[in-house]
Amino acid sequence: MLAVSALSIAALGLTGCSVLNQFLPSSQPSRDADTGEIVEKQDNADVFSLRVGDCVNTDSTMADEISGLPMVPCDQSHTDEVYFSYMVEGDEFPGEDAIIAEAEQKCVPAFEEFVGAGYQDSALDYWPMYPTEGSWSDGDREVLCLVYDPSAETVGSLAGAAR
Repeated sequence: MLAVSALSIAALGLTGCSVLNQFLPSSQPSRDADTGEIVEKQDNADVFSLRVGDCVNTDSTMADEISGLPMVPCDQSHTDEVYFSYMVEGDEFPGEDAIIAEAEQKCVPAFEEFVGAGYQDSALDYWPMYPTEGSWSDGDREVLCLVYDPSAETVGSLAGAAR
């Protein structure tokens, strides 16, 4: 079962168009050519450019559907880190509840592998960023699992944090 805090944040974690970001053009983040890591802050990076290992800043003022996010190098202060991704199968949009249920089945085991502590025992939390019905019709099938510390922003990766 998703934690209450994850459910409230999950409502923020949809891909698509944002009311807040619709007037700002989103762009690709600057990445290191060898490692693929983000090398400089991008205030409104294209949400579809997110990869496992990327760090972003989210907050409670985000719209339900987003097209861009502030992405930062993980060695800078950030709120969330993408730790796992997978593709939803099927041709028809399964519905938000089904995607959230599947995300729990896939993100929780990956959480333990990434963090080094079981989800139920961890001080950290996660939320899934998933396709909307509108983005689904455009071919979006990717679910991203993001880990965060509910008590503070993070500097550095939470990989192996074991907490």
